[in-house]
Amino acid sequence: MMSQSQGIHQLLQAEKRAKDKLEEAKKKTGTASGKGKRLKQAKEEAMVEIDQYRMQRDKEFRLIQSKIMGSQSNLSDEIEEQTLGKIQELNGHYNKHMESVMNQLLSMVCDMKPEIHVNYRATN
Repeated sequence: MMSQSQGIHQLLQAEKRAKDKLEEAKKKTGTASGKGKRLKQAKEEAMVEIDQYRMQRDKEFRLIQSKIMGSQSNLSDEIEEQTLGKIQELNGHYNKHMESVMNQLLSMVCDMKPEIHVNYRATN
């Protein structure tokens, strides 16, 4: 946030310098034709200066943005590796314990022992 306000401040300063150059050009020229040419030249110089500053700030912004986006892609790659490792680990546990769990489940379902429930009361 600080760099944005700094950049805005610098842009405003560049525009102020451009206005000062225009005022200076107005004062220096005495004739109407010379005055118009000098104003046009000062305006062009100011526009060039503003464009150069804008390009410099844009380049800095893109550099910072590429650093941030690059670090985000590294994080996503790292997370992807961790996820694949966890999936492989879970598949290994599944294959290791699948048969014993299936046998236990089948024995509970198939080997029924009829018993009377403890809360059952015989009514006569």
